[in-house]
Amino acid sequence: MNRRAILLMAVTLGLFAAPLPAAPSDSKVYRIGYFVGRGPDPVTDGAFLQGLRDLGYIEGKNIIIERRYADGKAERFPALAADLAEMKLDLIVVAPIGPALAMKRATHTTPIVMANAGEPVSTGLVASLAHPGGNVTGLSNVSTDLIGKEMELLKEAVPDLSRVAFLVNGSSPLTDIQLREAQSGVRALGLRLVPVKVRDATEYAAAFAAFTQAHTNALVINLDPMFFTDRQRLAELAATHRLPAISMFREFAEAGGLMTYGANLADMFRRSATYVDKILKGANPADLPVEQPIKLDLVVNLKTAKALGITIPQSILVRADEVLR
Repeated sequence: MNRRAILLMAVTLGLFAAPLPAAPSDSKVYRIGYFVGRGPDPVTDGAFLQGLRDLGYIEGKNIIIERRYADGKAERFPALAADLAEMKLDLIVVAPIGPALAMKRATHTTPIVMANAGEPVSTGLVASLAHPGGNVTGLSNVSTDLIGKEMELLKEAVPDLSRVAFLVNGSSPLTDIQLREAQSGVRALGLRLVPVKVRDATEYAAAFAAFTQAHTNALVINLDPMFFTDRQRLAELAATHRLPAISMFREFAEAGGLMTYGANLADMFRRSATYVDKILKGANPADLPVEQPIKLDLVVNLKTAKALGITIPQSILVRADEVLR
């Protein structure tokens, strides 16, 4: 049983078997929104619920959650955000950056808690990490800062690496930032970047055909709700085109990708509940500093490595948080 399965079991058992903590002192039933760009995910969604439970909030008892999932479709963000804004909720939890920006455009008064969002300062979500200054706070996943590290790991695993394919969601507000970071990463390693922008799943086949035509020999898939939703298909395409692939969400390695390196999303969703608690107890989001990940996970899929004819060096294996066999 891998660690994700153990975590899911622990979250599930915790929801039903753990002793109830002391409930918040008032008797009010709070109504909060929960808006994420992907579809439902039992681990991250469960971690958020467990975080609330640890603080005394029990769904259906003293808290009601209005859930909205965009299933990786960025065009749905504005309507879902407007829907939640009209409900006059006590606060709204969002993830990642796209839903967060849509939610901020929809309301400047309802408190917004980021469960994970890359580049909240440069995209204008907050004034600064230390002093957000508006109605948005929460956790940032430093996603673009890790692109260079992902390329280093690929270079370590594939010593003859020369051309790196880079799959980008052209609809993401982080696209330009991601491309700059990727270009910086390949320059530092003496590699060439082959970026391809896609806007929906119908463009995946053409993107991988372009990677093959450009003779790329590894692939970076950036953190994005569309790619998270389509992780199984992307892993299969990478295998078909024999591209060693890395991404930031561990679920990609579990779906068959070669490696992942990035924030532990379940931990971030659990931690976001502390912001919910503080704001419901009267804290001003403008005064709550934005936190960054306290844990980054390196996951390696040895079964995929074997299928690709790659020997993962010991230097990577000894640093891995989890090795899938």
